[in-house]
Amino acid sequence: MKVLWEAASNAMYGLLSTIHNFVGSWGLAVIVLTLLVRLLLHPLNHKQLVSMQKMQKLQPRIKMLQEKYKDDKEGLSRETMALYKENKVNPAAGCLPLLVQLPILILLFRVLMNSDFGGASFLGITLEGSVLTTMADALGVVAVEGTNIGFMTVVKAIMANPAGLASFGLYGPNLLLLGLIIFVTWYQQRMSSTGNPQMAMMNWFMPIFMGFICLSLPGGVMLYWGASSFIGVGQQWWVLHKTSQEGKPTLYKDNPMKSKED
Repeated sequence: MKVLWEAASNAMYGLLSTIHNFVGSWGLAVIVLTLLVRLLLHPLNHKQLVSMQKMQKLQPRIKMLQEKYKDDKEGLSRETMALYKENKVNPAAGCLPLLVQLPILILLFRVLMNSDFGGASFLGITLEGSVLTTMADALGVVAVEGTNIGFMTVVKAIMANPAGLASFGLYGPNLLLLGLIIFVTWYQQRMSSTGNPQMAMMNWFMPIFMGFICLSLPGGVMLYWGASSFIGVGQQWWVLHKTSQEGKPTLYKDNPMKSKED
């Protein structure tokens, strides 16, 4: 497995280097890589978004089923799956694009951590450094060899040397990119949960979760994720616009007694 990951990491570095030779910037190379991945995953992403919108339209019917089968979990599961099948909705469709992108994020992380990009930056964003490491540099924290800069280390450094935060140029661009990712994540969740109160909690959980994860990610990985999320918002808006013009989903079981009388 280790040999496989090494080979995949070398392939990722080779691809980034090839793109870099054309565009002349490591940051632009990451963005071009993002566009290529989004293009390859477009069919999966489109299917996921369409399925999500259909599921939102089915929420009234699902609530009716939950009331009807509140004491019959097996019946509720059976009828819910039948409803999904009638309307060609796949609840698991949302997981696949993320699962496909996860290895890419891991490989990009490995490349940025193990390769020498000469301190490359893009629009001030340090591609090899994270929000935590760039803030540590501004605060004068020197990492012990073989250890990583942690969240609490930075918090303690701020308390000990708040004046170091004045060196905003060292960490500001990475921090602003983190803020953008948090906002885009919130906006995506808001778009996804419209009309679904059960998903409202995710509006706040996911941005906080992503923000915490991204604190220690290299700027290049954040740049990839931010660009990918930004493109995703555009695609989601388009799908939402198209599906809103379509007819209502199949709900002919809303009144079973009527069909019997007919």
